[in-house]
Amino acid sequence: MDLIGHYSTADEGARLTRSAHGRLEFLRTRELLTRVLPDRSRVLDVGGGTGVHARWLAADGHAVHVVDAVPGHVAEAARLPGVTAAVADARALPAGDGAYDAVLLLGPLYHLLAAADRRAALTEALRVLRPGGVLAAAGVSRYCSLLQAGSLGRLDAAMEPSVAEVVATGRYDGHVGFMPTHWHTADELAAEVAAAGALDVAVFGVEGPAWPALDVVADHAPLLDAAVRAARVVERDPLLINASAHLLAVGTR
Repeated sequence: MDLIGHYSTADEGARLTRSAHGRLEFLRTRELLTRVLPDRSRVLDVGGGTGVHARWLAADGHAVHVVDAVPGHVAEAARLPGVTAAVADARALPAGDGAYDAVLLLGPLYHLLAAADRRAALTEALRVLRPGGVLAAAGVSRYCSLLQAGSLGRLDAAMEPSVAEVVATGRYDGHVGFMPTHWHTADELAAEVAAAGALDVAVFGVEGPAWPALDVVADHAPLLDAAVRAARVVERDPLLINASAHLLAVGTR
């Protein structure tokens, strides 16, 4: 299934609330973005889906414009208070140079399988940033399915070659669900963002090392605070950063 077909049938609006590790991803992404974004900034949320992050960003006083390739997502995001939205491709943004204080790429990079396409999206994001503006770009960790399938008892002999392939190359074939995508290491993500022209690039582990444990218990609520704290402690630790399911690169123009 292609990208638009997949997201036209998936309930993207509930993705960060329906699972324990999704809730952790949401909380930590919000925490990290709140830390790095300028106050009351003009934010372009590229690939922003139905506006899960745009909703709270607008409530915090930011002027948020969502662009997404899926028309249904754009229609939902446009209904949020303080949010505007339009259909667009991350590689060709409908905005002038320096139009935004912050640009978020929380979804597009892993859907762009070719390095040249990821470079194009990052270059566009930096183009529409004002000098000194903040870029935040997310990637999926190459170790995500290893940790998930291993923790849930789903890693078997049939799956093992696919897991080894994504760890070695970043090519994910859909073996634990979702669709074929490109998954990063922290070093690879930092290098791609810097090569596009971003300055002072730092990469953070989003969920930290405790996220797989949340999905193996019936009631994850008592574990969530500790998981957030664990993620915060090692968010820049080079020995543990890739144990997060998602990575967030932050840089400036």
